[in-house]
Amino acid sequence: QVDKVAELVARWFYCALSQEKLRRPIVACELGRLYNKDAIIEFLLDKSPDKTPMESASHIKSIKNVTELQLADNPAWSGDKESIKGDKYDDLQCARFICPVVGLEMNGRHRFCFLRSCGCVFSERALKEIKSEVCHKCGVPFQEEDVIVLNGNKEDVEILKKRMEERRVKSKLEKKSKKGKTAAAAPQQETSADSPGPSKVKNGKGCVNSSSGESRQIVFTKSSENGNPSVPGKVNKASSTTTTKRSIADSEDKSEAYKSIFTTHSSAKRSKEECSNWVTHTAYYF
Repeated sequence: QVDKVAELVARWFYCALSQEKLRRPIVACELGRLYNKDAIIEFLLDKSPDKTPMESASHIKSIKNVTELQLADNPAWSGDKESIKGDKYDDLQCARFICPVVGLEMNGRHRFCFLRSCGCVFSERALKEIKSEVCHKCGVPFQEEDVIVLNGNKEDVEILKKRMEERRVKSKLEKKSKKGKTAAAAPQQETSADSPGPSKVKNGKGCVNSSSGESRQIVFTKSSENGNPSVPGKVNKASSTTTTKRSIADSEDKSEAYKSIFTTHSSAKRSKEECSNWVTHTAYYF
C-alpha cells in the first residue's frame, strides 16, 4: 500500500507534470491538478515527434486551459532552512499556503477549491460557511461552475471532466456562430459599396431621370454674335481672341509691377548725375 502521507505530499507539494517542487507562479487545470507554470509552457512548446505522452497533462491543449492561482502565504512556514543541517524535525504537514478566510493549511488534510474567474484559492469550508456570489478576496463575481476542487477524488474528477467537455463544446459553437456572422456581414458590405446613392439615367433631349422618379430638363444657353445664334457647346473665335489678348496684357502688367520691386529694373537705375560719390575712410586717414 502507498503511504498516505507520501501521497499527499506528492500531490500538494510537487508539480504533477515535472515532479518538481511547486514554486510560483503555480497554475491549476480544469481537473484540479497543480503544476508549475514553467513546466506547462515547456510541455506546450515541445512539438517534437519523440515527445513522451503525459497522462497528467493530456487534456491541456493551450495555456488558456489552466488558471494561475492567487495563493495566500502561511506565516508559520519557514521554508526548507530548518532542515538543512538535519538536526531539526521536518514537519511535512506544515503547508506553505493557507486559506485567507478560515486559516486552514493547504496540506491535503482539508479540501480546497479555486475559482476559474479570478484564480483565488479557498478552503471548501469557507465557501460553504460564507455563501456569496462574489469572491471573498478580490470581489469578482463567480458561479457554481467556476468552483473547481483541487486534487479531488475520483467522483470529483468525473464531474469536472463533464463540465470541461461541455465548456469546450460551447466555446466551439460560439466561435462557429461568430464566423458565420462575419461571413454574412462581408457580402452585405460589398453590395452596399456597389450601389452608391441614387442613379441617374439620361432620357434623351437633355432630360435626366433620377431614381426618385423626378425628371429634370437641362437648358443650354445660346451665345449670339451680331444676332446670329451659335451652336451650343461651341465658342466664337472672335470672343476667344479678345479674351486671350486681355489675359496676355494683364499678365504683362503684373510682370512689370513685379519686376519694379528689384534693383535690376530700369526704373531703379539712376543716371551718373544722380549718383553720389562715396568716400571710404580707413584707420590710417586720421
